[in-house]
Amino acid sequence: MTQPLLIEIGVEELPAIPLLKIVANIEKSWKNILGEHNLDNDFEFIYTPRRLVLKHATMPTKQADASIELFGPPMVAAVKDGEPTNAALGFARKCGVDFTELGRGEKNGKEVLYFKKEEKGSDTASLLQEMLEKWIASMAFGKMMRWGARSDEFIRPIRWLQVRLGEDSVPVELFGVSSDTKTYVHRMVSYDAVEVPSIEAYDDILAQGAVMLQPKEREALILAEFESLEKTHDILIEIDRALLAEVVAITENPKALLGTFDALFLELPPEVIITSMKEHQRYFPVFENGKIANKFVVVSNAYTEDYSKVVAGNERVLKPRLADGLFFYKNDLKNGLSTDGLEKVQFIDGLGTLADKIAREKNIAMRLLGLYMEKVEAQTGKNNVELEKLMDKSVNLAKADLMSEMVYEFTELQGLMGYYYAKALGEDELVYTAIKEQYMPVGEGAELPTSIFSSIVAMSAKLDTLMGLFSVGKIPTGSKDPFALRRAVNGIVRIVTEYNLAFNIDDIVSLLKANYDDFDTKLLTDFIIERINKSLDANPSVIAAVLASGERDINEIAKKVSALNNIVSSDTFKEQFSTFKRVANISKDVDLESELHIDTSLFKEDAEVTLYNAYEKVINQDYSDYKAQLEALFGLKRELDGYFDDVMVNAEDEALKNNRLNTIGSVYKTFKSIADIKEITV
Repeated sequence: MTQPLLIEIGVEELPAIPLLKIVANIEKSWKNILGEHNLDNDFEFIYTPRRLVLKHATMPTKQADASIELFGPPMVAAVKDGEPTNAALGFARKCGVDFTELGRGEKNGKEVLYFKKEEKGSDTASLLQEMLEKWIASMAFGKMMRWGARSDEFIRPIRWLQVRLGEDSVPVELFGVSSDTKTYVHRMVSYDAVEVPSIEAYDDILAQGAVMLQPKEREALILAEFESLEKTHDILIEIDRALLAEVVAITENPKALLGTFDALFLELPPEVIITSMKEHQRYFPVFENGKIANKFVVVSNAYTEDYSKVVAGNERVLKPRLADGLFFYKNDLKNGLSTDGLEKVQFIDGLGTLADKIAREKNIAMRLLGLYMEKVEAQTGKNNVELEKLMDKSVNLAKADLMSEMVYEFTELQGLMGYYYAKALGEDELVYTAIKEQYMPVGEGAELPTSIFSSIVAMSAKLDTLMGLFSVGKIPTGSKDPFALRRAVNGIVRIVTEYNLAFNIDDIVSLLKANYDDFDTKLLTDFIIERINKSLDANPSVIAAVLASGERDINEIAKKVSALNNIVSSDTFKEQFSTFKRVANISKDVDLESELHIDTSLFKEDAEVTLYNAYEKVINQDYSDYKAQLEALFGLKRELDGYFDDVMVNAEDEALKNNRLNTIGSVYKTFKSIADIKEITV
């Protein structure tokens, strides 16, 4: 038999971000608890700022009866000289019966003690207290709070509780609050508890009380109101999905409203205005004709017929924030960009100050510029003397905005404010663009620097952080990576592959290590290789095959992986690959480090001549890329199959045997210059 189940845990306003981070886990936890209690069934988890709700349409009213089989010790260990051993008696106690009531069974081919018992299922109502306590305890919000005289804690105080199974209210207590049949509606409708006569009436009572229960419905309403505002006012609202989710989580009666601010604040960089709106007020920025407008959209949670006061209140709150921003901006422009003071700002223990970091980054940038000078000159049209001066200035000014009043107030704008200040102060476009792009890419799939010049500045910062932290022993372990070193490697990989830059890991690390305390650089190079393995989108065995070739240039690794993965992913590759696995297996006893001499005078079979001629043609040809070269090598399949059909490689004649091994080994060795084919699995 089943009945609908409603559980409503009423709380003071939940903080949106901690809730959104664990919404999926909250739902998963209840699903697991149902499974543990043999009450699996479909349910819906719903949240508003003031309630966590579980709804079951068909909750079993009791657990199913269960047959439990228990297997004990083997009979040879259970009975000695006709008497039960301690092991047997212990098993009987576990089963709750006398030894004489135990049966015999078979497990893993052995006769063992056995007992089967029928266990009656418990009523669901009797289990809900335990289940809800476990569910509440599983909610890892992070920072929790206590209230009143209680010693237990939750994300916010619990104020009311409903647990309804069918027509019955189930007695449950959480945090000193006992379940009853009342709920609370929107505060602007009523502060008093409202009776809920039945589960079926619950949704209607909330709707009448200006509570839109379903998060998806709240989101759909907000988006529809955005669209209406856009059409009515000929504007474009920037919809930040993370901000939208947050607004959905903090509203029960959402209403999108259009507000304005003084146009004089448009003197500020758009990012300052947007940050002031989003981070502090949860407003959505508005654009007109492709430019930010002196308007914003706020999603109100108020319940009223006149929203003019709500709009006016939000306009009043935004004005001083923008006024502060404009004051900081003008002050920073007046003071100019300077690194004075960074010598007093600690970077990381053992790595000095930010001024020290700038000096190290400058050294790295100049070395990288030397490596890529030809490409940078071609891309910028500037000569090496000009580029060296501009690179020096770019790195020197990259962290200067950390001393600005604006970045002190809005730390997330570091780099970006330096860009605006450098541009306003008349610096070269290469300089201010490099300052803006110094942290790129900031994550997986994020934008890359727009030039090799900017990329050098970005890589210099990442390389210094990597080298520096490894030199002082701050190495990521397990899932812990507080300084985002894995992301730094991913960024370098993406940059060098995007701009086709030579980047030999060993050479670069060796070139830079003198600027740091002595450390085991192999730990760093291994870390970089491991991250390459994770960052390239390809068959893992293909990546392993390329890495096993000994290639250490990130760009070449990526090219080889891409070429080989393209071939391995084809529909016909699997059936063809056995030939090349055989090549790898035969070559395992060949010394690939030595020069593999092939004596054509020892050829006995036509297949030997055919393979040798085809192989010589392949290795003496010029290829436009690795894909073409690999296709040519894999194109030797027909000649190799003929060779294996007609030629006995392990001939009795030692000279003949070695010559044939060298022939196959040469093919394998040529493959291995790109990838070790024995590592490939398909």
